[in-house]
Amino acid sequence: MLQENERIDDLEFENLKIIQNKNWFCFGIDSVLLSDFAKTIKKNATVLDLGTGTGIISILLSKKIACKKIYGIEVQKDVADMANRSVELNQLQEKIEILPMNVHNLLEKFSKNSIDAIVTNPPYKKQHTGEKNENLVKYIARHETEVDLEEWISISSSVLKSTGELYMVHRPERLVDILTLLRKYRLEPKILRFVYANIEKEPKLVLIKGVKNAKPFMKVEKPLFVYNNSGNYTDEILKIYNKK
Repeated sequence: MLQENERIDDLEFENLKIIQNKNWFCFGIDSVLLSDFAKTIKKNATVLDLGTGTGIISILLSKKIACKKIYGIEVQKDVADMANRSVELNQLQEKIEILPMNVHNLLEKFSKNSIDAIVTNPPYKKQHTGEKNENLVKYIARHETEVDLEEWISISSSVLKSTGELYMVHRPERLVDILTLLRKYRLEPKILRFVYANIEKEPKLVLIKGVKNAKPFMKVEKPLFVYNNSGNYTDEILKIYNKK
């Protein structure tokens, strides 16, 4: 079950566990927040998790929503293999299928207008920006080396049904690009929520929900603060982590 440099971590939720490689990348709070943000996905939905990585979002969502099937899409074959072993570890093979493929080729596997919902924690950085990590696995996970943001959103729109939902977590500095592209590809932005480390800091993350072919009207939800003035997790974060 485990390969070199891998470990099993307890997710402390519904007895779920996950395999992670200490030399690659481990899931962060962004994936946990996205899985909670997307818990409104409708019953019996077919869901795509684009850029699934370790499989953390798919695994958490499998216990948060009553979906029909979740397909985790991961371009890096070794990472996809690790995610698949986490699925087997949790005995979730009937609910989750990990597919080692490029988002660019999504329409070779899924028909247009066939998917109910998409969740995605895509690479945040444009290619050739920021510091280049010598670890190729980390670099591909963090930079748009395979598919850029526009193609990520356009393909999502192609496979989603009319009124299908897209749930995304990203960085606020890319927000103008995201909103522009969502509307361009008929994924009307409906919910926006900023995530702050604390009340003194600028937002570090933004959670976005878009609905295909919906009418214009966007709700900006109250801010989500990770830490309180004492430096401890806020009550809402504790609740999300199933600790309250």
